[in-house]
Amino acid sequence: MLDLKFILNNPDEVKNDLKKRGMEDRILWVDDIIKITEKQKGVKKKLEELRHLRNKISKEVNSLKKQGRSVKELLEKASKLPEEIKKLETEYEESEEKIKYYLMRIPNILHESVPVGKDETENVELYRKGVPKKFDFELKPHGQLAEELGIADFKRAAKVIGSGFVYLKRELALLDIAIQRFAIDFLMKKGFELVEPPFMLGRKAYEGVTSLDDFQNVMYKIEGEDAYMIATAEHPLVSMYKDEVIDEDDLPIKLVGFSPCFRKEIGSHGVDTRGFFRMHQFNKVEQIVLSKPEDSWNYFDEILKNTEEMLQKLELPYRVVNICTGDIGIVASKKYDIEAWFPRENAYREVASCSNCTSYQAVRLNIKFMRKNREKEYIHTLNNTGLATSRTMRAIIENYQNKDGSIDIPKALQPYMNGMKKIERKERK
Repeated sequence: MLDLKFILNNPDEVKNDLKKRGMEDRILWVDDIIKITEKQKGVKKKLEELRHLRNKISKEVNSLKKQGRSVKELLEKASKLPEEIKKLETEYEESEEKIKYYLMRIPNILHESVPVGKDETENVELYRKGVPKKFDFELKPHGQLAEELGIADFKRAAKVIGSGFVYLKRELALLDIAIQRFAIDFLMKKGFELVEPPFMLGRKAYEGVTSLDDFQNVMYKIEGEDAYMIATAEHPLVSMYKDEVIDEDDLPIKLVGFSPCFRKEIGSHGVDTRGFFRMHQFNKVEQIVLSKPEDSWNYFDEILKNTEEMLQKLELPYRVVNICTGDIGIVASKKYDIEAWFPRENAYREVASCSNCTSYQAVRLNIKFMRKNREKEYIHTLNNTGLATSRTMRAIIENYQNKDGSIDIPKALQPYMNGMKKIERKERK
């Protein structure tokens, strides 16, 4: 969330940003925050006066008792104070809750380069890399081909849990692991520290890293527990530094996390019944950077370049898209999607998402760093997909599909596939 001090000192900037996002209804929240904080000053002053009076009377009562004098009048005066103090404390707490409600829902300040647009149709393509392959035969749907090769089973997964899940088998299960190892090794060589995070988070930690809407639309809650299945490794990796002050010399912190991801995928798109693009469960390698504010945009470029290099090594054509104001969500200040080429659709589809969240997550989680002059500031947090294995597998199946129904394995992944160069149909013995 935005720092309260920032909103109070820059109300016009916050309001203009809300206009860009099409959130005019929240502009009144900014004015309300200012009014509430002004009123809080009076309440706080009155509370301090009453508490001071209570302490003063208490001392006077003790003094009079020692002198053997009457304390009746003072006790009568003191008897009214607890109720007055409690009333003001309740008023102050309620105002704090109202401010928190607003702060948790006012979005991050957008970077000046974010295009204004109403939804995903107005995102702006920046550039393309790689030449899409032309096929002289009709491509099979990736899910169908995977089933024909005996390397995926959607029907049995649906039987035991429902659509949006799959059993990965043999070469495809190995390919999933190969993609993970390829991405992990690549990023570790770039100086990222490998972390396998918890696969569940409590609500308080989760509120620090994502929009509150995600609790209904994205996350799975463990019944009867304060625990949510993670939607991405980004969330536990950032929140692991909750309520900490990091030494300036320890920044940047660069992490590569790998984990399964669990998502409801509620919305117009739904889930794939026989495919890997939109699933309830998938594996993903994630890049995370915690940095000083003045360095974060350099790291934004760095983690974007990392994902591009991996797609280039896999020889998958892709494009980079600047996400507009109507599609960016509330957490990121700027966001690029990296979209791979899917020849069967004759379209580019998202396989990675690169975001600079500036100090938005850090304020929610209270993560600061200490400069050499001993001043404390909120850090900036950045994230970008390394590779999401499900969507990468679909891109490989489509782009490396052969007429005979076999699938070539990208050269960069062959060492992780025990030297296997092709996935072919195997006849049962």
